[in-house]
Amino acid sequence: MAKYELTLPRMGESVEEATIINWLKDEGDLIQVDDLVVEIATDKVDSEVPSDVEGVLLKKLCLVNEVVKVGEPLAIIEINSNIEQSSDTSDQIEAETKKSSQLVDSIQKETSELISKATDLIDPESSRQSKLILSPLVRSISDKEGISHDELNSINGSGKDGRITKNDLLQYINERPTDDITSFQLNENITNVSESDKIYEMSRMERLVSDHMIQSKNESAHVQSFIEADITNIWDWKKRVQNKLQDSEGEKLTFTPIFIMLVAKALKKYPALNGSLSGYNLKLNRNINIGMATALPDGNLIVPVIKNADQLSLLGLVKKVNDLAKRSRNSQLKPDEVKDGTYTVSNVGVFDTLMGTPIINQPQLGVLAFGSIRKEPSVIETNKGDFVGIRKKIILSHSYDHRIINGATGGMFIKTIKELIEKWDVNQDV
Repeated sequence: MAKYELTLPRMGESVEEATIINWLKDEGDLIQVDDLVVEIATDKVDSEVPSDVEGVLLKKLCLVNEVVKVGEPLAIIEINSNIEQSSDTSDQIEAETKKSSQLVDSIQKETSELISKATDLIDPESSRQSKLILSPLVRSISDKEGISHDELNSINGSGKDGRITKNDLLQYINERPTDDITSFQLNENITNVSESDKIYEMSRMERLVSDHMIQSKNESAHVQSFIEADITNIWDWKKRVQNKLQDSEGEKLTFTPIFIMLVAKALKKYPALNGSLSGYNLKLNRNINIGMATALPDGNLIVPVIKNADQLSLLGLVKKVNDLAKRSRNSQLKPDEVKDGTYTVSNVGVFDTLMGTPIINQPQLGVLAFGSIRKEPSVIETNKGDFVGIRKKIILSHSYDHRIINGATGGMFIKTIKELIEKWDVNQDV
């Protein structure tokens, strides 16, 4: 029977490793194709790794809290065309696995002890430094908490080879003497703290968002353009077709897939906004992959990406948007679904927000916020003259990187989207 190595998949250009959170399958368990085998955490998203094959989980190669590089093996799966194995075969696999595991563990332990002793004799300080191989998550927490190099050296890690895990670090922070925390100057930043005030530690997701926002503001020369559009035609059309779509396809029609379709069309006309900037080099992306900012139940934000959005029909976009939004809120996104975005759309109108100044999602060059739709008295031009009527209006807020995108391009881009909104064909189907 063939054996298959389940490896840590690539999860974006900037993600090089992940931490094992929890094993969802045990050794000896039957595994179907696409079964989730192990939970992992990266600096971008928590996710699960599915199996590409059907078989039996023969051996776990990583421990919980262990940090694994992209491409490294996580487990060995024995591919079996006949899943129903005899008890003798299962017992034999278990015995061989246990024997191999004991042998590997014994060799690793002896090797580790010899290396440790030799290193201690040659350079005791270097031996202590070896514990400072930190995962991105642990490194981020230590930086945020202002934990010094010496403090990290003093922590006894419970991970593999003495690595410091997230739980080790959080426990140290909780037990850390108050007197040691001197870098955070409360007297300057919090002048009056009463007993009713509460200070809480930012969650991992909040820290990541915070770091990303600061990076973006420091990296890009943000500039904004705003334009108002008459969205009455789309409003009336949506009202007419949404029940029909719900009955025929079981899909809810929102404005987000409509906005994404229009943005994809405009990006074809202004390809520079579908690019990214690295130093003095502009990369023009061939694929139009539009991220949609999605609010999570805990108040955080995630941006799943619709790949090749320009190639999808409106119905295809409706299904994709609904699926990604649902799985975002249920923490079921795959790492591949939050990477490779080339432009971002944010529908802030769902919060009754009139307009905004969104922050660019690096390394992209632009982000567009659609505000709330409201009724307004408006001058309507006709062949018989002008008159005042009630129309539906929306404000588009466009943030773009002024290092490479000038005001003319940024302004013409949203003018194009305004024209697409106002010329919407009310007789079309979804």
